Amino acid sequence: MEVIHKIGRRKTAVARIYLSEGKGNITVNQRDINEYFPTATLQYKVKQAFTLTGTEDNYDVKVNVYGGGITGQAEAIRLALSRAICEINEENRAVLKPEGLLTRDPRMVERKKFGQKKARKKFQFSKR
Repeated sequence: MEVIHKIGRRKTAVARIYLSEGKGNITVNQRDINEYFPTATLQYKVKQAFTLTGTEDNYDVKVNVYGGGITGQAEAIRLALSRAICEINEENRAVLKPEGLLTRDPRMVERKKFGQKKARKKFQFSKR
């Protein structure tokens, strides 16, 4: 099996993953996943696609991720991994699709408008 390259995005985070056969090592920006994502919740989000398909220890993953916060980065990695797993075996799509792992989350930060304090908040109004 050759190396599979996929991209996942979430908010402003962009994750590029390189999936190859191996023992289940996940490296994020040249650091171990447990070091890069300290909380169990974020580690679960990254490994969710492997857990659902039952392929936890079959592949090594090398990840380059930048932009956004750690939650957005974890979800960007999750999308990229889900896409790569579907490319390996099309039957995995039936497992991942109902969980929403193949859907790009379109929610982004709304831009600030001029004449306002923030995107929706206005400056305080004074009648007199």
